[in-house]
Order: sequence, then C-alpha cells, then structure tokens
Amino acid sequence: MDDWDSDSDDEVIYESDEFREQNSPIERHPEPIISDDLPVLPLRGVVVYPMMWLPLPIGQERSLRLVENTLPNNRIIALVTSKNENIDEPSPDEVHRVGTAAQVHRVLKTPDGTMRLLVQGLERVRLLEFTQDRPFLRARIEILPEEIEDGLEMEALMRAVQDLFRKLIELEPQMPDELTIMSINVDDGRQLAYLVASSMRLKLEDAQAILEMDRVRDKLLRLIQLLKKEVEVLELGRKIQSEAQGEMERMQREFFLREQMRAIQKELGEEDEHAADIRELEERIAAAGMSEEAEREAMRELARMRRMPIQAAEYSVIKTYLDLLVSMPWGAVTVDNLDINHARRVLDEDHYGLKEIKERILEFLAVRKLRADRKGRIKEDSEDVRDKIRREREGLVLCFVGPPGVGKTSLGLSIARAMNRKFVRLALGGVRDEADIRGFRRTYIGAMPGRIIQSLRRIESRNPVFMLDEVDKLGRDFRGDPSSALLEVLDPEQNREFRDHYLDVPFDLSQVLFITTANVLDTIPPALRDRMEIIQLSSYTEDEKVNIAKGYLVPRQIKENGLRPSEVRFTDDALREIIQGYTREAGVRNLERQIGKVCRKIAAGVASGEIKRGRTIKGKDVATYLGKRRFFDEEINERLENPGVAIGLVWTEAGGDITFFEATRVPGAKGYTLTGQLGEVMKESAQAALSYVRARAENLGIDPDFFTHSDLHLHIPEGAIPKDGPSAGITMATALASLLTNRPVRPKLGMTGEITLRGKVLPIGGVKEKVLAAARYGLDTVILPRRNDSDLEELPESVRKQMNFILVDTVDEVLAAALLSPEEAHATAIGAPIAGPVAATNVRRRKQPIIKPEMVMRS
Repeated sequence: MDDWDSDSDDEVIYESDEFREQNSPIERHPEPIISDDLPVLPLRGVVVYPMMWLPLPIGQERSLRLVENTLPNNRIIALVTSKNENIDEPSPDEVHRVGTAAQVHRVLKTPDGTMRLLVQGLERVRLLEFTQDRPFLRARIEILPEEIEDGLEMEALMRAVQDLFRKLIELEPQMPDELTIMSINVDDGRQLAYLVASSMRLKLEDAQAILEMDRVRDKLLRLIQLLKKEVEVLELGRKIQSEAQGEMERMQREFFLREQMRAIQKELGEEDEHAADIRELEERIAAAGMSEEAEREAMRELARMRRMPIQAAEYSVIKTYLDLLVSMPWGAVTVDNLDINHARRVLDEDHYGLKEIKERILEFLAVRKLRADRKGRIKEDSEDVRDKIRREREGLVLCFVGPPGVGKTSLGLSIARAMNRKFVRLALGGVRDEADIRGFRRTYIGAMPGRIIQSLRRIESRNPVFMLDEVDKLGRDFRGDPSSALLEVLDPEQNREFRDHYLDVPFDLSQVLFITTANVLDTIPPALRDRMEIIQLSSYTEDEKVNIAKGYLVPRQIKENGLRPSEVRFTDDALREIIQGYTREAGVRNLERQIGKVCRKIAAGVASGEIKRGRTIKGKDVATYLGKRRFFDEEINERLENPGVAIGLVWTEAGGDITFFEATRVPGAKGYTLTGQLGEVMKESAQAALSYVRARAENLGIDPDFFTHSDLHLHIPEGAIPKDGPSAGITMATALASLLTNRPVRPKLGMTGEITLRGKVLPIGGVKEKVLAAARYGLDTVILPRRNDSDLEELPESVRKQMNFILVDTVDEVLAAALLSPEEAHATAIGAPIAGPVAATNVRRRKQPIIKPEMVMRS
C-alpha cells in the first residue's frame, strides 16, 4: 500500500472505500457484482489474473477516456491482453478474447498527463461481442469459472508448485522472500496458481495460456513445467557465473603480473606493445597458408620489424604491409555448386532468353564437374605426351558485349548465385592510372595495393566471380595504360602468379571467374580482347521485352512501390504500347522506369484512398499515366508513294532501326549533294551508288545524259544524328534508280547491303537487329546479301515466319525485286491495287551460322 501513496505532484482522481478504510489490499471486502457489459481496457505485455492486485500505468488517449468516462460510476472493467504489444491502440480483432474482470481501487494522475491504476482481479471473463469501439472499447462478456478439484492429486500438485517456487525465489535475488511465506500459506489451488504465475517471469503466450485453462489442475501442471525450466536455467546461470568469477580472478592475477612486467620492461627501456605486435603477426603468418615465396617475404619483413623500435616511421609501414599480407585469402575458397540443373534453374529464374550465355556457363560447370569426378581415377599418360608448357586452367574470362540495359552486369550476379561463389564488382569506367590495377610500390608515401587485390581482400575468397565493368571505357595518360596492366590479370597463362606492386609477391588469380562488360569492342585494345572470350548480347525483341516485363520488371516495380499484385496488372497491349510509344532502347532500363512511373501513380491513388480496387492497365490507359507518346511510327506507305524514296535498315547502339533515303532531281549540271550528317564511308557508298546507276542507265531505261543537265540531292532524315557505314549502298542505289526511272519502291520493303562499282552486293553485320526493326515497323519483306543467309538462323522463329527474305548477289536483283514495274507504277499513280510482295527466295540453313564483322550504319 505504501507504494501507492501519492507523490506531492500526483493528483488523486479516485479512491475506493476499501482502499481508504482497509490497512491492506489483501483484506476481504464485499464481493462486487460483475455486469454482463463492461468497458474493455487492452493491456500491452502483461496479463492480469483473478484474485491478484496489480498497478497499471496508462497513457493512451483511448485508455484515459475509458477511465474518465467510467469512474466512479462503474469500477469494474475488463482487462484483456493485446496479441501484438507493438500496437498502441489495438482493434477488437487484435486482443485476446479471454481476460479478467477487475475492480479499480485507486487512480492517480501524474504531471505528464498519464494515469496509474491499482486494480484487483475478480473473475475470468470471455468477450462475446464488442458493442462499442469509440471513444473506447466496450463488450458483452460472460464469466468463466474454473473447474476446482479436491483430492490427493491436487494436494501433491500444490506441494510440487510450492517447492519449485521456493527454489526459484532462492535462485532469483530480485524476488522477495515474503513470496515463499505467502505461497506456503495459500491452501486454495486456484489462488496458488495465479500467485505463482503473476510472480514469476513468463512469456506473454504462456501467461495467457494459463489464464485460458479451465481446470485448476491443468494450470498447476503447466506451472510445474515452467518452474522446472526456469529453475534449471537459473542454476546453470549461477554455475556459469561462478566459473566466470573464477576466470575473472585468474585474469586479475595475470593483470597484476603483467603490470609488474610492464614496470620492469619500462625500467629496461622495452615496450610491451612491440612484443605483442610481433607475437600476433607470427601467429597470423603461420595460420595464413601463404605460398612459399610470400611466407619467406613475410618472415623477412617481420625480422626487420622485430629489430625496429615502435617509434620508427617505417614500423607502421611494415606493420600495414604484413596486415595486408596475412589477411589475403591465400587458401580461402568457396565450394562450387556443380549441379547443372540447379545452375540452369537459377539462370532461368533471373534472366529471360540469353540462351548462348547460359549454355556457356553450363558448359563451364559441366567441365568442372567432370574434372572433379574423374580426378585421380584416370591413369595419367606417359610423360612424353603430357603438356608440360601449358598449365591446367581453372578460371574463365568472359566478355559480355552489348548495348546498355540488356543485363550484362546482372548476369554476373546470377552466375555467382548459380555457382555458389562470392561476387565482387569493379567499375573500370574512367580509370586512367595503371596503379589502380597493379597498386603503388611501397617506396611511395601513402602506397596502397591495386583495386584487384583490395577487392579480393574484402571478399575473403580466392575464387569469386569478379566482374570488371565498362572495360571499353578505360583511359590512358602519362600515368600509364590500365588496359595493358589488365593483360596480366586476364591472361590465363600469367594470372596464376599475378604480382601487385604493393604486395610484391605472386598471388594466384587462376581460380577467379573474370567477367568483363563492354558496350562496343572497337575501343578495347586488340591484345586485351585476345585474352577474353567474347559473347555478344543483342538487343531484345519486342516479344522478349514483353516477357521480361511480365516475369521480372512488373513484379519488381510492384514490390518496390509498396503495392500488392492484386492492386495493379498490366495487359500485354499496355506493355507493347509502353515499348513502342515511350521507349526506344536495346535493353529494358527505360521500360522499367516507365512501368515504375505507372506503379507510383497507382500507389499514390491507393495511399490517398482514391483507388480502392485493383487497376488493370490496358493499352488505351497508358497515355493517362505517362502522357503523350514520345515516339511515332512513320507513315511508311505514304512516304513510299513517290519515286526516289527507299527504306534502309540500320544498326544503332540502341538496336536496329529503319531510315528513309530520299533522292530528288533539280535542273543543274552534274551536281550531287549529300545531306544528313554522313560519315566518310557512307559518302563513298553514295558516290559508288551514283556511279553504278550512271553505268547501268541504258539498261534501266534512263537517259544516259541525265546527269549532264541535272543536279541530284540525296538526303537521309534525322540530320542531327551522325551516320556512317557501308551497309546503305543498295538502299542509296535503289533510291536513285527509283527517282530516275519514276518507279516507286514496293511498299513494306526494307533493305541493307554494301555495294561495289561492279554491282556486287557484299555481306553486312547486325542482321538480327535490323530485321527485328523491320518487323517492329510493320515491314513484311527484307532484301539481304545472299552471304548473310546463315545470320537468319539467329532470328526468332516468329519473325522468320512473319517476314519474306529476298537474298541477292547483285544490285540488278535488288532493283528487280524492289522497284514496281511500269504497269504497277501506273496503277499506283491512279490508286489501283497492285500485286502483293515479291515471294521470298529460299533461304539456305546452316547448323552453325556465320556471323560477319559489323559493317553497319551507326547513329
């Protein structure tokens, strides 16, 4: 009762007659009547039992309103425990249904606005139905009386509980000894159960479970289990504390001895820290598992350090060097997961398509698996046939080349996950100093190892997946050539003994799986390119982008924007509209940004309450979220109605595209104008196209003297974009021939190919990207050099079925297939229908397609 005397600053709001008149709250008072409709006070982290007195602090506004509106008219309230104690104001579904009806005996209001209640538990109650939730909870209840049993079993259970409770009090110094006397004097099993449960440390679930048990016997049995466990824990804790005390005494004794030694060493001019450093480094060198040369160098430096006073400037330099040396992963490797099916499953989960890359990784794992399984079981051949020069290769050096956003970097993470290796990434873009790769020599002030060694030290593994990003963007200046320094890193014949300038001992990089990435190959030095296995990543097709968006981008953006899958759904039409009208890229980065923009707008509507049901984004709805279209398809048929216009297929860093080549004729004298910001190679192709048309003028039905009295102008739109490459030769020749013969080019027909003065059509590169661009713009016929027929094998099956391919060897074949006949041209002029597209030439298939060097237009 003394604990509930009000402080000078506390305000007494209410006191019951029993509290004022009785000397102890344990004394009996008239039994109160419990109504069947009570206010409900949720409690956090505590369970109140019948027959127990308990102080309760309250501070939530809802709880304060309950006290203010209920007392003193109704002193009985229902106390229930919240299921989640982190919720400040739990709802009816977030509280337990079984609680305790309690009587409030005193209410104190503290200066900070909170209140303290003194309550006495009366009976167990069950909440049947909530009749009110504002301004506080109120519910209809029913009383749950316990089943009380008599007999020898109950007496034995009570004695067992009393004995265990006494042991618990002896072991727990925070529990008062008076509880032992109180438990012994209790002869009611129900009261004993509640006294013990409210006095000992219980988990909230256990405390609530004891309250909900209907039989007193079950309560006592459960308490015996909990008391035994608690007593065992405390006894073990006391044993540990006793052992720790003995250890502390030993450590104190050693501390005093060390202090005496320190005093003696100080008198002798020695430093204890120096000896500790030497001893620690000796132990770490012995445990590091270094190579023979590295250990010899470490011991030599340690011997120098031993003879050097700690105040010397070079002491810290040697110590830093040895710290790096012993912390390198000389023998630390991760065990590869060589399960081919697991690797295939991981790669398919993370990336759509990319068949060639996945097959290369699976081949690497298959070779590692066979070598591991058969090692030691295959008898070695005789020494005269063994390769003594080339060492066995364990690592791999791949170079992923492709436009931005096609998944080069993320592939490295997937490969590491598939192989169960650690992953480390190093960005090389803008690196100009050779020391970034090889490190600085230790003779320099502030010297440090190169980024290769630093990365391996951080990752703590000798065989990680090491990604060197943007290898095509390495620079070079007076400080050296980083690309040349990378030769030793990436050359399988040399990296077994990579020697960093700072480390100055060989470190084995042969088990590292190196992956480099680049956008173009042209800027990578040939010597460095020769060390790597090149794998091209082409731009994604529209169907691939749709599948990637459905399988990866949309779920990721839904999660990142806090949405549920049921709240937003994208149809295929909506994804295609975003791809065609709002992105123009080889990869999917901008596509993901646009999908994220739609998801953010949906999230804003859900958060504000404007959107209450799931939204399905259709193609017609995209403009509502993303605004007007940014890209528009050209009106191809309308542009091709006039002679002198042809469609060329071009390659850009963002993938394939189509371009219109327009030729016109004006009075003049042998003038030939080229516009559209053309490169030198493209200008030469334009000149070759004109020369060919002039040479074949008679065969084409053109006045041989047409150039004497005319000026020609060849223009390629989008003049702000630089263009170059030889693959537009046949397109330029077709545009000129169309103009001079007054025969339009067939609708929905595109072409690409290099031209010679003799009229030959030479192969070109980038066929896949160009054909995909033609299909995207609605073309149905493509003219290609015959020697590019094998490249058609790389196209998706759906595109090969959709398109007609005309394979040609000469420009005459191009003009015959591309230009309308005079009759068809006349029919076009008067608006009559013409025949369908030229039938496709049979394409010869090869099992191994030949990929030609890129000779393509760039923009």
